[in-house]
Amino acid sequence: MDKIAIRGGTPLKGEIKISGAKNASLPLMAACLLTDKPLILENVPQLSDIESMGELLTQLGVSVDVGPDSTTLCAKDLNSTTAPYDVVRKMRASVLVLCPLVARAGEAHVSMPGGCAIGPRPIDLHLKGLEALGATITLEEGYVHAHAPNGLIGATYTFPMISVTGTENLLMAATLAKGETRLVNAAREPEVGDLADCLNAMGAKISGIGTSTLVIEGVESLNGTTHKVIGDRIEAGTYAMASALTGGNVRLRGMRLDLIPTVAAFLRQAGVQLDEEGNDILVKAPKGRLKGVDVMTEPFPGFATDLQAQWMALMCTSDGASMITETIFENRFMHVPELCRMGANITVHGSSALVRGVDKLKGAPVMATDLRASVSLVLAGLVAEGETLISRVYHLDRGYEKVEEKLRACGANIERRG
Repeated sequence: MDKIAIRGGTPLKGEIKISGAKNASLPLMAACLLTDKPLILENVPQLSDIESMGELLTQLGVSVDVGPDSTTLCAKDLNSTTAPYDVVRKMRASVLVLCPLVARAGEAHVSMPGGCAIGPRPIDLHLKGLEALGATITLEEGYVHAHAPNGLIGATYTFPMISVTGTENLLMAATLAKGETRLVNAAREPEVGDLADCLNAMGAKISGIGTSTLVIEGVESLNGTTHKVIGDRIEAGTYAMASALTGGNVRLRGMRLDLIPTVAAFLRQAGVQLDEEGNDILVKAPKGRLKGVDVMTEPFPGFATDLQAQWMALMCTSDGASMITETIFENRFMHVPELCRMGANITVHGSSALVRGVDKLKGAPVMATDLRASVSLVLAGLVAEGETLISRVYHLDRGYEKVEEKLRACGANIERRG
């Protein structure tokens, strides 16, 4: 099993090309199920999660052609409406095929993500919304069985809590439903807007993009289109923090500040200089230590939960203390013990973690527990004395494209070991 070794202490200097957003690519790939025409996606990152979605779509009968500059998906000949456990267990985002299948084929049989009961990170919001659109839902032997043989019917559905994948799933369902659908308290994340823009290019009629109320006028069918995936704001925020943490100076190519508004504001509070130049962001660390800044995770445009672990790594060597509060997901402080192995001073109180800045971190053998936790350990390793050896880096490969290459090009002493 691969490990990543890092010898810290080198400021990052250079430029990093931001990849296409994984969290935008996955629902866009699922959107191919809504039409029998080709959907061409540009700027799709090369990640294991993308491969898993491609594998699932192939099992459903989709033709998936991955080229050097684009990915072409064509669901002309669907031969299955079942998303099996052996694929879905690899990636929770597989549930995104549920609504497109019901909307187009009238039925879907999808394993519950990870084989889990509906609980943390629930899919009950997806199911209740689908029922509001007229589908019949049953749960049997770990599978969701959804049926709408006469098609879906437009309705108003209010999310009791904001759900990004729930919004994306129901948005796709509503495009082919009869009549008007209103999704209230919908997620406002840029990835949702990117999906809506692509669906409109395919012939959907969606308004309210970027707001908490999406209005969809159903159409009889959708066409294919060519669509460029937006840049990955989580990757951009991660590398901006890596630059700041190491005292570096990095250009992030292909990213706008309006996609990371709250992160940018907090980085500036910590003393980081951020400037926009064309389609790039310039990140420059302060001469002295960073300042401790409190953050609380919230749905967009708030501070992204997917950047919480990275922020914690950033604050480990800050001047002062930082209170980090996680409001989106449970069990998202699993990186704390690993950071403490490297000398961090972190105390967890329920859903909050108090980080007291220390003078320095020290390299140590650590273990990645999830995608974002894994990259927080990479960030800590970049500034730690000595060698940091990170195991279970397959988590990292789910969401960061060519991470070693990108960091090494900016001077980092980082390598992958088999």
